[in-house]
Amino acid sequence: MVNQILKAPEGKPSDVERIKKESDYLRGTLKESMLEPISAGISDDDNRLMKHHGSYLQDDRDLRNERQKQKLEPAYQFMLRVRLAGGVATPEQWLAMDDLSQKYGNGTLKLTTRQTFQMHGILKWHMKKTIQGIHASLMDTIAACGDVNRNVMCNPNPYQSDIHLEVYEWAKKLSNDLLPRTRAYHEIWLDEEKVAGTPETEAVEPMYGPLYLPRKFKIGIAVPPSNDIDVYSQDLGLIAIIEDEKLIGFNVAIGGGMGMSHGDKETYPQLAKVIGFCKPEQIYDVAEKIITIQRDYGNRSERKNARFKYTVDRLGLETIKNELETRLGWNLDEEKPFHFDHNGDRYGWEKGVKGKWNFTLFVEGGRITDLEDYKLMTGLREIAKNHTGDFRLTANQNLIIANVTSQKKKQISELIEQYKLTDGNHYSALRRSSMACVSLPTCGLAMAEAERYLPVLIDKIDRIIDENGLRNEEITIRMTGCPNGCARHALGEIGFIGKAPGKYNMYLGAAFDGSRLSKMYRENIGEEEILRELTVLFSRYAKERQTAEKFGDFVVRIGTVEATTDGTNFHN
Repeated sequence: MVNQILKAPEGKPSDVERIKKESDYLRGTLKESMLEPISAGISDDDNRLMKHHGSYLQDDRDLRNERQKQKLEPAYQFMLRVRLAGGVATPEQWLAMDDLSQKYGNGTLKLTTRQTFQMHGILKWHMKKTIQGIHASLMDTIAACGDVNRNVMCNPNPYQSDIHLEVYEWAKKLSNDLLPRTRAYHEIWLDEEKVAGTPETEAVEPMYGPLYLPRKFKIGIAVPPSNDIDVYSQDLGLIAIIEDEKLIGFNVAIGGGMGMSHGDKETYPQLAKVIGFCKPEQIYDVAEKIITIQRDYGNRSERKNARFKYTVDRLGLETIKNELETRLGWNLDEEKPFHFDHNGDRYGWEKGVKGKWNFTLFVEGGRITDLEDYKLMTGLREIAKNHTGDFRLTANQNLIIANVTSQKKKQISELIEQYKLTDGNHYSALRRSSMACVSLPTCGLAMAEAERYLPVLIDKIDRIIDENGLRNEEITIRMTGCPNGCARHALGEIGFIGKAPGKYNMYLGAAFDGSRLSKMYRENIGEEEILRELTVLFSRYAKERQTAEKFGDFVVRIGTVEATTDGTNFHN
């Protein structure tokens, strides 16, 4: 029963709400659309539903104008995203993704900022085979996109293996327990027979209901002192509390999110705020009840204001906490002390526990591919054939070859050397701390380049870095092709958001540990202006910084930008 004191915003439901309502629990006409032979695309209604199955319809924008001239439909293709809690995959699963990308995708894999695989370039006629191949490897794409809880993140912790294993098991449980219950995915892609006469009742989706959530929902688990999953960017962030080397529970943080819209001050990135502490076995109950609060009170009229962060800000943190505790039937404990001191990955070999080793590989832009002088994909394929541990995809788009036995370490090391796979230590610390979304040519929302351009820009920034003796200074730099925040740009000490081809809004001043947002510094500038601004700023940083002062803290201290500790002040 919905509490009448709390209300969702009034207004006509968005068209997406209609689509979900008419979809018969995410079925729509997807099955028929995928068999339709005339077009490589599908209808907008079905594409909205497709997201809940882990995929988006896209087209190759590099080819768009030429195809229009030839009076051809866009070069439609699908992006497919895997649900991979905590980013952990077996060598067999790695090989399966490699094989499917060669057979049906564009021959590359993308390691996402939410610790999972993304495959691009899949034609409609190959989607079912691809999903069935993923299923055969004991993975799936259910709820990797859409208005549901998405991939649950957790710290990969190559140097805290015992704690990582425990936290990872909780992440897996959350991921599985919060899945949609509809059998639509299994019927459409895995040929499961639909049970005749299934009643359309709330029992089909006891948590989500027939309309699911107003927007996507994201959960991440951090293990201090590392905030590599950017816990404050999550709708629900769980901060592991370790005492005497044992996990005693989690601090609960709510209301984070990175997306916004250019020119709309009603939209903004936001930081999650800690509201209390719970025991490990209570996190599912907490997550479920928070999701139902968002289900009941989120904005279903205006999707730009539909994320949980806006629900929290509109109703108030205390109101949400009180409602949560009412639904739980018990109160959260007081938050426990913790601290974060970094959010990056530790590159190279690290010794874990029980004689196991972990090698963290730097993967620029998260793109697994073979270049003429760098056979990354081939090298990892050969490692997977010999590896007996696991692979861990990090929240920074890098890869950990994890749980390597002492017996296998020599063989893995030889393969790393043979294929010249790099931990990135010969790169600047700035490059190793970089992150970019896919953007062009496949993302339909992209306004400017990101993944393809950021490495080129860093080549030029590195010259300024070297001139100022800052090569080994970790500075987080993030670029997105639009303001949706897939690379968590608002938490970069230097952030770029695409505004138009070759033009970006430049942001500065986020905290290195992810606890403070950035602030706009320059609007709609190109490469020449970016380099000119950074020349001045890095010169001052080299000369005027205090001991151990991070770049984001420095630009705030000297007044270049104001500190932004709450998203409601992001545009001020």
